Amino acid sequence: MIKAPKLSALPDTVRTRGAYFDCEFGQLHVRTAFPTTGGFDEQVTLICLHPIDASSRTFGGILPELAGVRSVYAPDLPGYGESDSSPGRSIADAAIAISDLANDLRLRQIDLLGVQYGAEVALELAASRPELVRRLVLAGVPSTERLNAAKQQRLLVNTAADGDDPFDAAPPALAAQISAFLRG
Repeated sequence: MIKAPKLSALPDTVRTRGAYFDCEFGQLHVRTAFPTTGGFDEQVTLICLHPIDASSRTFGGILPELAGVRSVYAPDLPGYGESDSSPGRSIADAAIAISDLANDLRLRQIDLLGVQYGAEVALELAASRPELVRRLVLAGVPSTERLNAAKQQRLLVNTAADGDDPFDAAPPALAAQISAFLRG
């Protein structure tokens, strides 16, 4: 009698990887993190938008923390990191690229986490595609006037006390705060 080898349990860690997606302006480089469940019972997808003169690497430490129950995408906005540039490198162009990403992924609804410039992009997308954007998490908040343009529920995160890199400095605590808000 030959015994079949025992199958080991799947690792209990979040899978992260990089990928490229097409958008109106060329290719968008995206870091991804997926829940260990494979996504069959996951909550609304989260897209993380980095500050100006940065990239998706900003979220390297917090991606696995946020992906326990949802897929998380952190794109390099057009003209940053490994993404192709848009002609104007504007907030509106970046919002179009994220809208293209959501369409390419066939997402009906998303949550957005934006930091500074990324917060501006999140607000632009929320105002232009309110049916797509469910909730906003904003750090380094833009003007009140811009905030009022979006009607979605939002969490304003103060990362000033966490130093230069708040998403690496305290990922578990910050991820818990963000996740609690997104669960609603």
